[in-house]
Amino acid sequence: MLPSATASLPTQGDPDSPSRRAHIGRHIGHLELPLTAMTTVTGSGEGFGSVAWWGLSPAMDLQAECPPDAPSPGHPPELDILLLGSVDARHILRTLAQAPRWPLRRLNFFVLENNLEAVARQILILNLAFEPPEKMGLQEKSEIFLEIWGNGLVRTQVAEYVRAQSQRMRRLLPEPDDLAAQLPQLSLEALKFRERDSLEAVFAFWAASEAEASFPLSRLWDSRLRGYLGSRYDARLGVSDWDLHMKLHDRGARVINSREFRRWRETSVAFEIRDTSAYQLPNRTLASGRLMSHRGERVAVRGYWGDVATGPFVAFGIESDDQSVLQTRNGIPVKCAGEISLHNVTSMFRSLVTPGDEVSEAKPEAKAEGGAPDSEPAGSRPFRVHFLPLGAAPTLHQRNRFHSRFHLLYVSCGMVHQLSPELGACVAPGGRLIVELARYLVDLRSNQLESFSERVRELAEAAGFLPESHEDLPETFARFSRKPPPGQDDPPPQGARDARQNAEAPPLDNLTPPSEILTLPPKASEPMSSEILSPSSNEDAPVPTSPPRGAEPILSEILSPSSSADVPGALTLPPEDSEHAPYGILGPTISPDVAEMSSPHLDPMTPPSESLSWRTDAELGPPGILTPPPGDSDSALSDFLSPAPNPDDSGMPAGEPGHPS
Repeated sequence: MLPSATASLPTQGDPDSPSRRAHIGRHIGHLELPLTAMTTVTGSGEGFGSVAWWGLSPAMDLQAECPPDAPSPGHPPELDILLLGSVDARHILRTLAQAPRWPLRRLNFFVLENNLEAVARQILILNLAFEPPEKMGLQEKSEIFLEIWGNGLVRTQVAEYVRAQSQRMRRLLPEPDDLAAQLPQLSLEALKFRERDSLEAVFAFWAASEAEASFPLSRLWDSRLRGYLGSRYDARLGVSDWDLHMKLHDRGARVINSREFRRWRETSVAFEIRDTSAYQLPNRTLASGRLMSHRGERVAVRGYWGDVATGPFVAFGIESDDQSVLQTRNGIPVKCAGEISLHNVTSMFRSLVTPGDEVSEAKPEAKAEGGAPDSEPAGSRPFRVHFLPLGAAPTLHQRNRFHSRFHLLYVSCGMVHQLSPELGACVAPGGRLIVELARYLVDLRSNQLESFSERVRELAEAAGFLPESHEDLPETFARFSRKPPPGQDDPPPQGARDARQNAEAPPLDNLTPPSEILTLPPKASEPMSSEILSPSSNEDAPVPTSPPRGAEPILSEILSPSSSADVPGALTLPPEDSEHAPYGILGPTISPDVAEMSSPHLDPMTPPSESLSWRTDAELGPPGILTPPPGDSDSALSDFLSPAPNPDDSGMPAGEPGHPS
């Protein structure tokens, strides 16, 4: 789906002239559609555009959505989260602001977008969020954030801040060492070299002045609005009131009032904190490039192809932890969405840079898990944001370090088509999936919203997730859980297998059981006197045999003689009807991989011959009883010392502890 080409083609002459409109109608992408035929777009979803600059759901604390046992072992435990199309870093900031309410964890955010302009905007927003208090005040930071994030026109000081930060990023991108030193919380190592070059070009455009690279956003916004409304453009004020009251208000966003929504539809200014005349310069971070067909040629153009239907009010403006800002009088909200957004953003930035005094009562389970009060800034918690290459979702599971790694997967409504079994393989067993629904997309009717939710459910189940039942209707998010492993037939991932082996393999010192456990019952271990005195040529005399399949001897039985005065016959393997071997009492069977890694070679394990004769000839009885047949001694001992292969682990590669094969 392509938006109107009026926002992208170079304008010459009057943009409303009939010849101009006819030319545009012939070049909407590759479709030969007349522009006058677009009498209505209700139900088309075109109002949100092809490039997302803000999300269609409130900011959420991602730690609250993770399973309770999600963090990986370590100090501190690590929590890996994959964000697919989050576009504006609102979930990252919200999660970091709420981090002191949870036990100490290292948060690893992996961000995957479909355009580099969204990556550049998130870098700029994260830099702004962690500006030190001595450099920028809390009120100034909140106002600059809202203008960059949701306004098409900004103040002069905001445009200067964007230009200064863009010039800084242009200098840091070609120098990875300087980038890592100045921005340690951001990682661009996974991006391809051509993507880094394109990212540098984006910052170069932001750093340019209006005279050097023009970006007439007011004209582009009006052209985008004309293409979206079509023949309803002259009645645009009534259309905006209808979309607000009959759709957004009915779906739960009642705090958005008519004045601010109509102003945003007309001028692209959503958050008017200062006087109207102060917003004059275009917000260059909302520009994106595309290849368009113009007069039979493919040309690269910049334009605005973002949202003109819903607005940036949903993310921070319709919900709040402080219920006082959501009060109503005579059924009318006291605060509007712009005021609530400023309140929430200010509180969020205060938590990131200044220590708090108390733990919110909204999370009592955090106290039970060991969460401490907010004695330090949330921004001091360990975290890192990793930006992944564009279009890496289908091949992400092919990398060993991403297979079954993520504890939480978040997918925006514009990236649902990327949800596949290959992407589901990157989620750890028991992990969760959060999908943003199109609840606040005003172009969609109720039946289309239900169809979209059903399609999301089908894609999630095909990817290996099970839906979670919730009674709240309508839903803003769809929640799923990763299916458990089907059984032992499917081998676990290499990293999980190595961790399990390390947990099951105790040190060698702990393998020596007490002597009373190793002492077998007399009836099963001590041979009868007739067996001892019988000649060695008897066919029924015990002969050293290899242990049954699946059995593994304990090294301490060979290296350490028992302290009790057992008869020599106790060293002979017990028959099949005897009790279980001592290793069956001590714990689970050690896998062959661990035994091969922890067992030394045969030569160092063979003690000197004189150390084996700890009893006298009188005690041992007639010679030749314990002597194996000639020629079979070495092979029998080798078979005894070598553990039998485990049939369950056949075909599984062996690796070193902590290093997958």
